[in-house]
Amino acid sequence: MILIITIAIKQGKGNFAVVKLARHTIINLEVAIKVISRKSLEADQLRKLNREIDIMKRVGSHRNIVRLYQVMQSDRHVMLVTEYCKGGELFEHLKNKGPMSESNSRFYFHQIVDAVKYLHSNGIVHRDLKTENLLFTSDMKSVKLADFGFSNYYSVHSFLSTWCGSPPYAAPELFEGKQYDGPKADIWSLGVVLYVLVCGALPFDGNTLQSLKTLVLKGKFRVPFFISLDCEHLIRHMMVIDPEKRFNLQQILQHRWMLSPSSSSSHSSTESEKLSDRLKNVHIDDNDKDDVDNSLVEWIASELDVDSETVLSSIRNRSYDQYYALYSLVNDSSHCSATLSAPPSPPLLPIVPSTNQRKSSI
Repeated sequence: MILIITIAIKQGKGNFAVVKLARHTIINLEVAIKVISRKSLEADQLRKLNREIDIMKRVGSHRNIVRLYQVMQSDRHVMLVTEYCKGGELFEHLKNKGPMSESNSRFYFHQIVDAVKYLHSNGIVHRDLKTENLLFTSDMKSVKLADFGFSNYYSVHSFLSTWCGSPPYAAPELFEGKQYDGPKADIWSLGVVLYVLVCGALPFDGNTLQSLKTLVLKGKFRVPFFISLDCEHLIRHMMVIDPEKRFNLQQILQHRWMLSPSSSSSHSSTESEKLSDRLKNVHIDDNDKDDVDNSLVEWIASELDVDSETVLSSIRNRSYDQYYALYSLVNDSSHCSATLSAPPSPPLLPIVPSTNQRKSSI
């Protein structure tokens, strides 16, 4: 294996993995690397890791989902090379700067809903939607969904049973230990995300898991006075105790609050949906295997000292090796502003004095 990635600094650490910032030595672009220790994984955990990788391969072409570039495996480690979102977590921005205006919240929430809609249309549920798993690009013009460790496949009229995700964002049916409809559980979590965006706090904030469970199962939460009635209406119709009565994604996108103009975008909801449909597969090598940049293929072959057929085969087969990674990184960097330029970066400023915010904070 050709080493084309240089490890720089540690970004985060979990039970089985560490995430590091890295730089591609040939094109000098930053990427993130998730390093997983094989010896820490039991058979079931390894199976889930393989599922996570498979899901990332399936959905990474969407512009609001963090992109997987390369999978490296050895006897000791599995390493996932992914897109690096330099803008950081939505969670950190809200913690440091307070809630967003409804207009700016709407701008980003459109993108979040579109990413989830894309997952569901591909038979995948995320199951860990939260502000920590939503990352900003460096220019703050896009938000991207990350961390598919709890994601799973589903089929219509089938139910899931695994309790997973983050408790403050979890739907009531998960706390009850029931089998649940995955997409409907994601809708509840989306409602919590929207609440946090506009309020700067969690709707349910118990000191213990048991107290949090009690609050969630009651389903009662306060919406601050500065939130518009339309926004409150949308939140309350996403966070309904009965999963069957929750809004679906289409109802969310067609809600009057979502149809209102955003200061960050001149596009209506309908235009936003059309735009996302056109741009979701902006990574041209993923979905049109015949549309390959031959000059780029030749350049990669020269840089890595291999024949061009090796590179071409990697791209067409989506091998997620060093050749595919380099091709995709160059393609993404050159197409990041393709088709339509993003709107100006919206300010992330509190819309009310801190004294008017809820006590509990994220």
